[in-house]
Amino acid sequence: MKLTVKPLKQKDAGRGLAAIDRVAAKEMDLTGGDFIRLEGKDGTAIARVWPGYPEDDGTGVVRIDGRLRQQANVGIDDKVDVEKADVKPADSVTIALPQNLRISGNIAPHIRDKLSGQPVTKGQSVQIPFGFGFIASQGQSVPLKIADTKPGGTVVINDSTEISISEKPAEQIRGPSGSGGASSDGPDVAYEDIGGLDRELEQVREMIELPMRHPELFKRLGIEPPKGVLLHGPPGTGKTLIAKAVANEIDASFHTISGPEIMSKYYGESEEQLREVFEEATENAPAIVFMDELDSIAAKREEAGGDVERRVVAQLLSLMDGLEERGQVVVIGATNRVDAIDPALRRGGRFDREIEIGVPDREGRKEILQVHTRNMPLADGVDLDMYADSTHGFVGADLESLAKEAAMTALRRIRPQLDLEADEIDAEVLENLDVTEEDFKEAIKGIEPSALREVFVEVPDVTWEDVGGLEGTKERLRETIQWPLEYPEVFQQMDMEAAKGVLLYGPPGTGKTLLAKAVANESESNFISIKGPELLNKFVGESEKGVREVFKKARENAPTVVFFDEIDSIATERGRNSGDSGVSERVVSQLLTELDGLESLEDVVVIATTNRPDLIDSALLRPGRLDRHVHVPVPDEEGRRKILEVHTQHKPLADSVDLDKLARKTEGYVGADLEALAREASMAASREFIRSVAKDDVDESIGNVRVTMDHFEDALDEVRASVTEETRQRYEEIEERFKKSDVEKDEGEYGRTFQ
Repeated sequence: MKLTVKPLKQKDAGRGLAAIDRVAAKEMDLTGGDFIRLEGKDGTAIARVWPGYPEDDGTGVVRIDGRLRQQANVGIDDKVDVEKADVKPADSVTIALPQNLRISGNIAPHIRDKLSGQPVTKGQSVQIPFGFGFIASQGQSVPLKIADTKPGGTVVINDSTEISISEKPAEQIRGPSGSGGASSDGPDVAYEDIGGLDRELEQVREMIELPMRHPELFKRLGIEPPKGVLLHGPPGTGKTLIAKAVANEIDASFHTISGPEIMSKYYGESEEQLREVFEEATENAPAIVFMDELDSIAAKREEAGGDVERRVVAQLLSLMDGLEERGQVVVIGATNRVDAIDPALRRGGRFDREIEIGVPDREGRKEILQVHTRNMPLADGVDLDMYADSTHGFVGADLESLAKEAAMTALRRIRPQLDLEADEIDAEVLENLDVTEEDFKEAIKGIEPSALREVFVEVPDVTWEDVGGLEGTKERLRETIQWPLEYPEVFQQMDMEAAKGVLLYGPPGTGKTLLAKAVANESESNFISIKGPELLNKFVGESEKGVREVFKKARENAPTVVFFDEIDSIATERGRNSGDSGVSERVVSQLLTELDGLESLEDVVVIATTNRPDLIDSALLRPGRLDRHVHVPVPDEEGRRKILEVHTQHKPLADSVDLDKLARKTEGYVGADLEALAREASMAASREFIRSVAKDDVDESIGNVRVTMDHFEDALDEVRASVTEETRQRYEEIEERFKKSDVEKDEGEYGRTFQ
């Protein structure tokens, strides 16, 4: 049967599997575990049948990984002949190890275990996960060669196969005949090695693979095929990896241009080196010319410091779209500073398509983790879904570091068993090496997400349950921030824009910052925390640049909550401050344009807190900017009861403690006061216990410690209410003014609502 080749899912790659459309598999009478022969143009591959994915039913596709595609000499979307293959079980297989692999002891059982069920042919290269760091530059898996098999041909390794180790190293074993001239080692980077970038990869393939494989399509349409693709996005998202994968998959020659290498002090030499790269690519067409860090050699000419930089840009422009024909040469540029590139390069005929390679979402992060852990001996209980959920702002390079660091933590654990002086590692140690949940937990502590490095604050570990009382306030925050992210279809149906921002105001200690933390956690968003004064800078324009950078980062990593603590310190009423050279006025103006300017904020919500709402510039408080004004009041008796519950739930309370009575006695206390009260009562109980017990008896008696009502009574004398009746009334008046001002604004009456 002829089937269409598609890439395999990331988690299943590297295991010699072919996922066949289930309808086609039924017609061919194939079940999981059977073997099939894939006949390409001039290559053959043997694969084991894997149940097809539900979305492929009836589409006539077979999904195989890069190694099998290369053996069969086919590309994605090519047709391949599929037939059932009779693969005999192997009586014995001889394996050749790489020269630089130094392992003592019997590793045959380990190899048999890893290759069990895989079809192998003499001369074929197979990748086996062997542990970490024992072999230089091979990452997590080691390439072994099949030196000999009995019987000959393609055989399958099972539990009774005898595995022996060849005396010849793997480097001296020749590849199998009939592999279409392709290297049997397989591509360095295949499409299955890229996670979370399916849409972007599809666009790159459409721009590069299609014109090279089927130029007749473009001739029929009467158009020139695209000449260049510019990949841009934050560092570590996979721009260079995509270029490598595309070059490997379409079997094109690959030429790289590195900025610093071509720069020369001699007149005209830099341009000559550029010309040479393009000439070489034209001679070896189809070819890809890859320019990494394009901004280093093609910066804006008006801003370039020297004459050489300007000439290099001019040469690049004429090479990419000059009088001479380039033939089948496609240029891929990669940069994380797309706005620094000369605008003449960013037009049709040069870089025809600009593709943003963004920060991966949850599903993307899971795919990337699957790629980097598929060769790892993961212990039971490692839940990649959990890490995909909790790694907000992590790009592919960060997730690779996470997997690597977890592996290094596992290695650290077994290092006492290793004899570092010996030349060889004991095979038994390798056999028992695995990466556990604890290793991942330890690893994630030390890795910062690079997409949010300058402004990142970890998603806080605070839930709604940690916030006592304030039910009305919590509900309003849920509606404003969580609902638009969780139910976008409702807002779309109602033709409603989500609120841009929320201002939380109230007396000090009522829980404004705590609420912001809980919102960020519950909405599963990235969290950027800005302490007002840190944006202010003595140099002209730097403070505003800081605000711009924060919102740029927030847009790149959406959904994001941007949290401004004590916003009154940077957003005071304009015209009021005369002593700061107008810095705060310019910061306010920048904030206003970011919140409601020409560039829209998609999935970015601003939360600001203050205990001086009367100082904030009125333009910031209008609808479309900080449109929701939420008063976080002094808690009533019921609220105080709930706050006390939160702060005493893990304390060893005596039966005499009456939280209702304490709630009645603490009129005027805010959340911070009640936390201090619980802490002071616990301290009094600890003081009493420590003074009454000898140091040696502490461990035996510790279970008897209780916090009693008397301790709370003593604490009440120490901790006083921090909010007076006068302060409370002032905030209630401000709330009334806000409500009134909102009504007036709704009626179209703009103007100052309070002085």
